[in-house]
Amino acid sequence: MFLLLATLSLTQDSSDKAASDKSAARNREAQESSSRDTRIDISPPRDDAKNHPGSKDAVAGLDIDAGENPDTSGIQEFHPWNPMKAIKDIEVGDFYFKRKSYKAARERYTEALYYKDNDAVASFRLAVCQEKLGDKAEAKKFYEQYLKILPEGPFAKEARASLDRLGKTQ
Repeated sequence: MFLLLATLSLTQDSSDKAASDKSAARNREAQESSSRDTRIDISPPRDDAKNHPGSKDAVAGLDIDAGENPDTSGIQEFHPWNPMKAIKDIEVGDFYFKRKSYKAARERYTEALYYKDNDAVASFRLAVCQEKLGDKAEAKKFYEQYLKILPEGPFAKEARASLDRLGKTQ
């Protein structure tokens, strides 16, 4: 009986020691930063100034940290790139177009072009909406944009015919 109790005591002591060793190891790991291993270098490439001369001039004079409204006339706005959102907007635009709700369809096709500029399908369908709503100049602009993107695309023949028709009415 005494032997059994001694064995259980030793086993419990060794498992307590192993648990405390694991706990100590976790504490050391928590104190050490793992970010050193995964740090990303965001510095510009060595030849950046040579390969892109004048890039510093493009943002010179902007004092964004000062809380002032900087002169951003020379800076282009960036749009989010989300082709999946654009596809969904085209799909919803088609839904509205089939129900002859051309204003709603136009808004969705415009939004599709916001998320994926130069989308051929959205450009063509936006041109059709603009034409249906009576905005011939915008319709012509988007038909031409479609033909620049896909000159021999599936809607190219229809786009050219629409441009000819719009050219005669103006």
